[in-house]
Amino acid sequence: MKGMDVQNYPLSQVSSRAKIGRDVQIGPFCVIEHDVEIGDGCRLEARVTIKEGTILGENNHICEGTVIGGLPQHLAVPEECGTVVIGSENVIRENVTIHRALKESNATILGDNNLLMVNAHIAHDCRVGDNVVMVNNSMLGGHVTVGNRVNLGGAAGVHQFCRIGAYAMVGGQAHVVQDVPPFVTVDGLTSNIVGLNMIGLRRSGFSAEDIRQLREAYLIIFRKQLTWLEILKHLEENFTKGAVVEMTQFLNSTTRGIICEGRRNRTPVLRLRRYEGENEENHNDDEGTSTTIRFVG
Repeated sequence: MKGMDVQNYPLSQVSSRAKIGRDVQIGPFCVIEHDVEIGDGCRLEARVTIKEGTILGENNHICEGTVIGGLPQHLAVPEECGTVVIGSENVIRENVTIHRALKESNATILGDNNLLMVNAHIAHDCRVGDNVVMVNNSMLGGHVTVGNRVNLGGAAGVHQFCRIGAYAMVGGQAHVVQDVPPFVTVDGLTSNIVGLNMIGLRRSGFSAEDIRQLREAYLIIFRKQLTWLEILKHLEENFTKGAVVEMTQFLNSTTRGIICEGRRNRTPVLRLRRYEGENEENHNDDEGTSTTIRFVG
């Protein structure tokens, strides 16, 4: 159905100039402005605001308090801004904000099958792929690109114009100020790369050979103490197919440089107390047994 009258939605304001698909559910106190398209099967909970210049695909679930299509947070917002284009099958939880692109000809893009948790923010001109998870309070600055199957931990912040490669895992509270190559893990405490995203690779069906090659490439990039041009040359000459090719292409196109590696130290354990009769295998926290403190270092 297109251009449905606002009176058909009790307690909500839906512009007669909005295009609403079939089987769309709109909860109370929603605001749907003109120049909005909502695809079939979308479900909007209470207090959702969809502002002008927004296109939603099919079967998206938008939760309470979310605002999609707000003006860019920029000191020089033009009179005519761009759009927000969202794919299908996304779950966008409470109080998420997604802003329009700065230029009229551009769009902020969110792909398909993504999960954006509470208070996540996608700024103007971002491009987010498919099957991405953004955990609570994670934030993307303007012009950020996020590849497919990226997991962005809680309260992680990504500086404007940075890129995060596909299958990367970024830990909670990380400060991403340079590009994150695909397939790696970024530690939230140090904001450094600490290895490959092995769990994500296995869950995504990468073969043992793919993982072996990625390990070899990782050592070349971060452990061989080569120059940047030597790294790229070595990767291009020795890996002509498989996942490493995607890694090489990403490195070749970086303009901000990549996050450095920072190896995590082993976590020491300090035993505070040992009661009489306790054996070495008994490490429960019940009364009469020992307690440990683990220092993060």
